[in-house]
Amino acid sequence: MEILYLLLGFVLLIKGADYFVDGASSISSVLKVPTIIVGLTVVSFGTSAPEAAVSIFASITSSNDIAVSNVVGSNIFNLLVVLGVSACMADIVIPKSIVKFDFPLVIVFSVMLYGILFFDHTIGRFESLVFLMLLVMYVAYLVYDSLKKREALTVEKPKFGLVQSIVFMMIGLIGIIAGGDFVVKAAKEIALGLGFSEKLVGLTIVSIGTSLPELVTSMVAAKKGEVDIAVGNVVGSNIFNLLFILGLSGVISPMSIDPAIMFDVIFMIVITVMTFVICKYQDKLKRRHGLLMLMVFVGYLIYIVGRR
Repeated sequence: MEILYLLLGFVLLIKGADYFVDGASSISSVLKVPTIIVGLTVVSFGTSAPEAAVSIFASITSSNDIAVSNVVGSNIFNLLVVLGVSACMADIVIPKSIVKFDFPLVIVFSVMLYGILFFDHTIGRFESLVFLMLLVMYVAYLVYDSLKKREALTVEKPKFGLVQSIVFMMIGLIGIIAGGDFVVKAAKEIALGLGFSEKLVGLTIVSIGTSLPELVTSMVAAKKGEVDIAVGNVVGSNIFNLLFILGLSGVISPMSIDPAIMFDVIFMIVITVMTFVICKYQDKLKRRHGLLMLMVFVGYLIYIVGRR
């Protein structure tokens, strides 16, 4: 049964992502909004739903380390695996607006998280409210910027009308979240049945599983040539994870963190800067960049399994 659930989960993920990307791309055409804006907001926020659910529930039950490690681990996975796999499938042209504005913000917010945790390994309500306020300001700027560029934007004829596009996105998102849930639970049962420890399963399958929506959505977007959605999904998801998920989790319950997580936060900052530098000085992410990112992730995975 677990194998059947695993296969069903992958089918739901792939078909859900297919509908989701088509709907998002069509919405950008209908509303005359740059595709990158849709990727940074609607797509990235939607695919981050599993991370949000896990971290917020963990905060409610006072499992603070899970709430923070889920965000940090997901951001690392998004940068190294989601972008890496997408680059292996097709050359990813990085929009200049991402390099100039959004990517530096990911670095700034990541360093802010490190600074907050450095002093007392705690995320209090004040810091959490600041994160939420920064998210509101960021989204407001994206809306303002898209409206300013709207008249000058040349768009393709939309595949669907607005209502049909929204329906496609909703159906796709349901498929993505349900598929991710099936895959994580089935893979966990299979792994435990094979004798793997629950701690090892939690560090690998469960944490990676919550990022499956980003992975599949960006892969499908890259395959369809919607590279703005693929890149925007990753960068937007990382901003959303840091500001909304940690912000709301910290407002619900101030979080005291295991100091061991500091290494992972530093690693997240390092690979964020590394990816930013590659994007800044290269015209596009190519297969060699994608393979390098995947190799770095495998090395990190081996380290954390051995460490804990």
